[in-house]
Amino acid sequence: MSLRQITLLGVLCSTVLIGTGAVFAQGAKGESFTATAAVKGAGGAAATAPVTVTVNHVMSQAEADKLLAAFKSGGAAGLRKALTGVTPTGSVTVGKGKPTPTRITVERTTGKGRLLTLVTDRPVLFLGASVPGAKPKAGYDFAVIDLEVDAKGAGSGTIAPAAKVTVKDGAFVVEDYSGEVVRLTNVSHK
Repeated sequence: MSLRQITLLGVLCSTVLIGTGAVFAQGAKGESFTATAAVKGAGGAAATAPVTVTVNHVMSQAEADKLLAAFKSGGAAGLRKALTGVTPTGSVTVGKGKPTPTRITVERTTGKGRLLTLVTDRPVLFLGASVPGAKPKAGYDFAVIDLEVDAKGAGSGTIAPAAKVTVKDGAFVVEDYSGEVVRLTNVSHK
C-alpha cells in the first residue's frame, strides 16, 4: 500500500472518528452488505473472495469520542483496553471464514451517500503470512473496513484485514499487514 493510500485511509478514519463536521446516524441498524474483496500482489498474482458486512449498531459521537480519547492517551493498547466488553456493532466475514465481530462502527454523510467505517479488535486475516520470509504479525491487531454506499446501498470500499493503526502528524494512519490495497467492489445492500 502506498503512503498516499495509507494517508487517505488514515484521513478517512480520522475524519470519522474525530467527527469534525461528521453526521453520525443511527439509521444503519440491521443492515447487511455483500461485496467482493479483490487484491493484486506486487508480483501480479490476484485473488478475490466474497465479503459480508453486517451493521447492528452505529456508534454515537459520545461513544466514538470515548474510544478516540483512549487511543490518544494509550495508543493501540489503550484502544484495545477500551474495547474490552464493548458490545459488537456488527461483523465482517471473508469467504467461508467465521464472522469477526466489529467493535466500532461510525457513519458520516458524503457526496455519494454515506461512509461506514468499521473496526474489529482483532485481525480478520493475515494476507501473505504463509509466504516464505513473511514479516511478523505482531502489532497488526485490528481490521479496518470502509464502505461508501449510495441511497440504494450500492458502492465500493476497502478492507485492511490485518491492520496496524498509528497516529502521524495528527492523523490516523492505517497500515495493512500485506502492504497491498484490498478493494471491495460490487458492494450491495442485502
